[in-house]
Amino acid sequence: MKSLTIILALAALGLSGCQSYAPQRYTAMPDNTPVLKALLTGAIKVDPFIISSTFDASCRGFGDITPPVNMSFQGYIQTALADELKVAGLYDEKNPKVVLSGSIDRLNFSSSKGLTNGEWNIDLKITSSNGRSMYVSESFQFESAFNGDIACRRTAEAFLPAVQDLITKIVRDTEFRRLLEREKRDSDH
Repeated sequence: MKSLTIILALAALGLSGCQSYAPQRYTAMPDNTPVLKALLTGAIKVDPFIISSTFDASCRGFGDITPPVNMSFQGYIQTALADELKVAGLYDEKNPKVVLSGSIDRLNFSSSKGLTNGEWNIDLKITSSNGRSMYVSESFQFESAFNGDIACRRTAEAFLPAVQDLITKIVRDTEFRRLLEREKRDSDH
């Protein structure tokens, strides 16, 4: 009987390490819509983003932080920006005046910053087809937990608001307007 109990305990421990934790799908921030509409521009397309850094998805040995089904983390962030532009009526897949692309230079998280807090870090370079680019960084703090399973779940849940804050920083940055101009003027060189 003791050996059966030990086997069941080991099996339960092994299964707990096989979990995955996924953030919710992105939802556009209502406060970004009037900011984007005020840009008085449109016909913007967002090409796929790349990730140029390594990303360790493991969370405290309990499992991995994974993006929603059929997505990558860079795809999540790219889709978030595209969704914000769509809600504002500025997105145009077929006849864009400007195409934006992105490179994620840093993407990492901690589910145990100071034992019961966590943090997502995202560094992103956005490049426009007009030759301009901008950098934006987000360091999103959240309440984690001492318990690993809860901490990993909260870490996954915190990715959505971290990306929302990142996108808000982008659209409110004065450099973003310059990315949406059709092309650099010769006087800008």
